[in-house]
Amino acid sequence: MPPGFPAFLRDTLQMQRPIFHRTLSIVSSQRSNMSLRWILLVVFWLVSLALTWGGASHSVVPHLAETEAQLRQSRQIQASQTYQIQKLQQRQINLEISDQISRAANVDIQSLLAERDEQIAALRADVAFYERLVGATAQRKGLNTHSIEFVRKPSGVWDYNVVLTQNLNRGAISQGQLRFSVDGVRVGKLTTINWNDLHQKTDVPGQPYSFRYFQQLQGSVMLPLDFIPQRVKISLVGQGMSVTQTFDWKLAANSIGE
Repeated sequence: MPPGFPAFLRDTLQMQRPIFHRTLSIVSSQRSNMSLRWILLVVFWLVSLALTWGGASHSVVPHLAETEAQLRQSRQIQASQTYQIQKLQQRQINLEISDQISRAANVDIQSLLAERDEQIAALRADVAFYERLVGATAQRKGLNTHSIEFVRKPSGVWDYNVVLTQNLNRGAISQGQLRFSVDGVRVGKLTTINWNDLHQKTDVPGQPYSFRYFQQLQGSVMLPLDFIPQRVKISLVGQGMSVTQTFDWKLAANSIGE
């Protein structure tokens, strides 16, 4: 004790010392018990954790294997379905191509049939024409312009096709020259475009013809852009005779002259 420390306090402390020692001993003992308790708690927690993990492993692993098997099966099914879809898509493409080819072939066939029909119709018309011309019941006619047709080209040129016939003198040959002029209106006035003007030349010879029963004559002429054609006057000159016939400009092919 330090000097001057009161005697009664010193005595009191001396009397309480055994109590202090017992208290410290109890506290120390309690601390040891608490440490042991915590250690036991930690050990128990670790053991329970290990048991839980072990149980979970035993229960999860079989399910995991089953899930992987299902996943592999799903992938196989998906691959098979993808392959089937690709086959169906390719089949659809092939069908579309085949359909396009069939349609194109059908169009070609229809066009060919239409062309054949036109040819047959033309042949029938020719047969009828020949029958009228040389048949037993054909009307006997001398030199004649059977028909005339004009077709305009993009360049402004007019192509013409003239059919001449005769069946009066069977076996005889008709020879001569063809000329024609076009009557119409130009700048509000009646105008005739003659053979030279149609060819835009001077002293143009007539188109020669020579035939026994019929002949086609073809050529091209030019008409003024401001000219409105109305009639065509055809002149056939040969062997001491001449024939003149007039055709309406609007009449179609095989039209008969006046």
